Amino acid sequence: MTQANILFVDDEPGYRKAFIRGLADEDIAIETAVDGEDAMEKLVTFHADLVITDVKMPRKDGLKLLEEIKLNYPDVFVVVVTAYGDVEDAVRAMKAGAYDFLLKPFDFDIIKMIIGRVADHKKYAQKDYSGIERRKRFRFKNIIGQDQKMFNIFRMISDVAKTNTTVLITGESGTGKELVAEAIHYEGLRRERQLIKVNCSALTESLINSELFGHEKGAFTDARSQKKGHFELAHDGTIFLDEIGDISISTQLSLLRVLEMGTFHRVGGTRSLKVDARVICATNKDLPAAVKQKLFREDLYYRINVVSIHLPPLRERKTDIPLLAHHFLEKYRKSLFPNKKISRISRRAMSLLLNYDWPGNVRELANVIENGVIFCRKDNITPKDLPINLRDWSGKLKPLTLTLASKSLPQAESALILHALEGTNWNLKKAAQELEIARGTLYSKMQKYNIVRPVS
Repeated sequence: MTQANILFVDDEPGYRKAFIRGLADEDIAIETAVDGEDAMEKLVTFHADLVITDVKMPRKDGLKLLEEIKLNYPDVFVVVVTAYGDVEDAVRAMKAGAYDFLLKPFDFDIIKMIIGRVADHKKYAQKDYSGIERRKRFRFKNIIGQDQKMFNIFRMISDVAKTNTTVLITGESGTGKELVAEAIHYEGLRRERQLIKVNCSALTESLINSELFGHEKGAFTDARSQKKGHFELAHDGTIFLDEIGDISISTQLSLLRVLEMGTFHRVGGTRSLKVDARVICATNKDLPAAVKQKLFREDLYYRINVVSIHLPPLRERKTDIPLLAHHFLEKYRKSLFPNKKISRISRRAMSLLLNYDWPGNVRELANVIENGVIFCRKDNITPKDLPINLRDWSGKLKPLTLTLASKSLPQAESALILHALEGTNWNLKKAAQELEIARGTLYSKMQKYNIVRPVS
């Protein structure tokens, strides 16, 4: 197992000793704490990758500790352990930014799997490199995330960057599709060549062919000289076609020729030109639906959809909100007010950020934090520094609630999982999103509780 630093927090000495014994053969450093207060003191000097904490503890319980860690150490992964009450503590922990949750008694195989996953995730997301070594590693730039969905995306970027394969990046506006395209290019085989970015939605139908493929002198009224297009400029490099779902059918046909034959004609030209450019596309549209409606060519769709990377909306990766918020806080403090001493986001402000639905995704979060930096008059961003629409938002997401006859945690958890599965027509992906856990975690728990879909 990859080296990792683990802080285990539990007020019961027996559990602390059992945790150390259970992982004695692993290549990890373990520190323990007796409660949340003790844990926060330990974190000052012990640089933990992962904190595994019990919920019910004196002085400061696990949920309050989770809040404190997200406010002060947003890059630390937190897993909450519970053996008390109903499943609400676990659900609250996941909504407050916990990476995952565990049940007592411990299953050390699951703990080892989580530790290994966190260690690998930290390796992918690590950014403390310098000089040449940094250039050899990921250029994720502002792609920041602790959520398991983002870890999977980091791995996909790593794998696909080593090839020249065409990539289609999908996701809502503001999720960071352009950053993924940059990461693929700068970690890829063509990193020393140009990355040409084209916003297809910003080009009119009459202009886009000239912009993509260039034109010859006299091709149209304003063509006073020959012009190279974006594909020609991207030769031996990468071309990123953003919002590809907005291009016309006629341009789609020209694009298909480039992808299939590696050749094109300038507008007004007769000579066939060859080009070798890696193509990365992105869209916020539902392209399969557009294909059915005859708005997007089916053959082009399959040509660009060789490898697909889907970016989840921010509301489905709330674990990442504290990490992103602190990143943008530091970014805008340095660029806008380098002399301002804004060091943190208050607990109430962070609670608003975590409970908001983020229709504008990461881009909207960046704007909200920039707004907070501008209007902040203290050393921390408070709710009054945030936009009024966010302060007034009362929560439009329908909560998942259960009335349980039994307060046994396993029974409550089993009932909650069954409720989510039935509510999503047994769609594992959607049920996992509803429960805010990884799909693999959901599958494991279904096996544990012997939950199977009834035969219709």
